[in-house]
Amino acid sequence: MKFYISSAFLDTGEIVEIAKAADELGYDGMAIPDHVVNLETLATPYPYTRDGQRRWQPFTDWPDPWVLVGSLAQATTRLRFVTTVYIPAMRDPYSAAKAIGTAAYLSGGRVELGVGVGWCEEEFALMGQRFAARGKRTDEMLELMRALWAPGWTEFSGEFYVTPKLEMTPTPPPIPIYVGGLSEIALRRAAANDGWIGDLIKTDRAIEVAGRLRALRTENGLSMQDFTILSPLTDAFTVEDYQRAEAAGITGVLTMPWMFYTGPAASLAEKVDGMRRFRKDLGLG
Repeated sequence: MKFYISSAFLDTGEIVEIAKAADELGYDGMAIPDHVVNLETLATPYPYTRDGQRRWQPFTDWPDPWVLVGSLAQATTRLRFVTTVYIPAMRDPYSAAKAIGTAAYLSGGRVELGVGVGWCEEEFALMGQRFAARGKRTDEMLELMRALWAPGWTEFSGEFYVTPKLEMTPTPPPIPIYVGGLSEIALRRAAANDGWIGDLIKTDRAIEVAGRLRALRTENGLSMQDFTILSPLTDAFTVEDYQRAEAAGITGVLTMPWMFYTGPAASLAEKVDGMRRFRKDLGLG
């Protein structure tokens, strides 16, 4: 079982120090969320709460993932970085591929791209991208970005993007792609890629998702070897909880360990202490 520290809603000024501590303590990675802006008023309801209200308050930090990875990669040696989740269809594929590929190159291959199709129609509009057909555009963008990350010349002709012969350098190391979402189409998209990345979810539900992903991989003639299932588990607290999840095929957990000991108002020192205590309590060193 791998453990990733979530940087969601943290003060950007703390993240480098938390990443350094995570690297030294033996955590496997850091999870980085993505929004470009936070609009004051939305007609689109937030889909991950019962009342449709966002989980964060105005003026919460949302640092750019790839600028942040570039910085964190220079301050760490082994920590991996996953986005939770990046929205490709809200960008043009060439700028996105350049930023992601550069971060992967500078980090020595420590980037894992977690993607979603997006939920906020107003943010799409602000970025000049269509909200409609965003799932199909995401699929095509992933195919195109993989081509752009390959060495040599690239040509691409799709429904949404036509690319003349070009090259994009530097060529990054391999970038695994994990897809978020609980709908059947999202799980099929994840099964066709390198993994699935979850939002706040209980262990039993995550185990159900793991079973469905296994079935979909089998249906497509694909094994579960090297397939990642990475998620927060809101009701997992003990060694036994994590062992049960791992036995069911969940390969990694996103966590904020200080929440178990100090809570959301923890100071930087308390966050680092919570990270240390969590590993000790789970017998991880």
